[in-house]
Amino acid sequence: MIKSLRDKYNSEFSESVYNNFVKDLDAEFNFKIEFRIAETPIFLPDDLLKEILKASDELVAVIQSEDFLDYSKRALPGNLAVPNEDVHTSLLAIDFAICRDDKGNYIPQLIELQGFASLYCYQQLLSRKLNEHFDIDSRLTNFFNGYDYDPYIKKIKEIIVGDSDPENVILLEIEPEKQKTYIDFLCTEKYLGIKSVCISDIKKEGKKLFYEINGKKIPVDRIYNRVIHDELVKRSDIKYDFRFTDELDVKWIAHPNWFFKISKFSLPFLKSKYVPETRFLNDVETLPEDLENYVLKPLYSFAGAGVIFDLKKSDIDSIKDKSNYILQRKIKYEPVISTPDIPAKAELRLLYVWDDKPLLINNLVRLSKGKMMGVDFNKDKTWVGSSIAFFNKDIA
Repeated sequence: MIKSLRDKYNSEFSESVYNNFVKDLDAEFNFKIEFRIAETPIFLPDDLLKEILKASDELVAVIQSEDFLDYSKRALPGNLAVPNEDVHTSLLAIDFAICRDDKGNYIPQLIELQGFASLYCYQQLLSRKLNEHFDIDSRLTNFFNGYDYDPYIKKIKEIIVGDSDPENVILLEIEPEKQKTYIDFLCTEKYLGIKSVCISDIKKEGKKLFYEINGKKIPVDRIYNRVIHDELVKRSDIKYDFRFTDELDVKWIAHPNWFFKISKFSLPFLKSKYVPETRFLNDVETLPEDLENYVLKPLYSFAGAGVIFDLKKSDIDSIKDKSNYILQRKIKYEPVISTPDIPAKAELRLLYVWDDKPLLINNLVRLSKGKMMGVDFNKDKTWVGSSIAFFNKDIA
């Protein structure tokens, strides 16, 4: 979107350089990354970056308010409440679509918030490899608040590992090696020194949890949680020795309750020019006449699962538990990323850590040419997929 940088990048681009870049990413751990890696980063102009920072500051202020904390208590299903909740989440992601307002200016529009983990470590690898293979202007960065590669990893380690021995900290997932985001787990193991452990390999003794390495029983002090509750419920074949709702002598990063409390459930509470009109479906007494301009989303699905984009009244009539859905005015992504064929649309995820206060440190981008960001909407397309944003160091 910075025209001079975009024109330069596109004119210098070659398939051979891109293919070598992807091969190098795969070679880092001798593992083929399963999701698509876009041919390009995006370059955020100063005015849009300032608007994004303004929007994110506004939203972060709201989620720290007493009113929001009271409201968010309703999001947590009573049967899923995990003991020893932290006073705030330790990880936060805010997703914005890049759009234009009615005056033609760039504006971010909120897609979702997550009090949950994201690809914190993989984005470090992606940034480094992009800089190695492509001519990225040295005045640009993907980091916020003055961070760079080593300080960034140090900060992530402070949040996830803390003062524990890395041996006593685990990344917890369902069959980690089968997850599409496994590359991030490998990066996490390398950068933070912690193991990825399947939930079925955890043993419970009293309030303590353990895993094994070469027959040695290792106590777990901290859990970097990547288990999504909906996915765990679906996996009746996975047997495990504890329940999240057990009273356990562990610290969660992030605490599982925040997965529910900062989520799509938050959207109806947020009133801002950066947030599209959103209501709980059970609060909608009269359906909008222009239903085609709305999207229906289940509250606690992940990665776009269950979203109905081309919405019809019959879709809504078929929903039995309307309290578990939100009706949101459809966001019009602006196709602003120039590519060799048609322009791509961009979604920007801001990555925060939260110790004494929320701290914005990195970003993640997804590019699309379909109706939505998911793989199913971008089959056989190029210049789409996983990416990152670069921007002016002096502003970030």
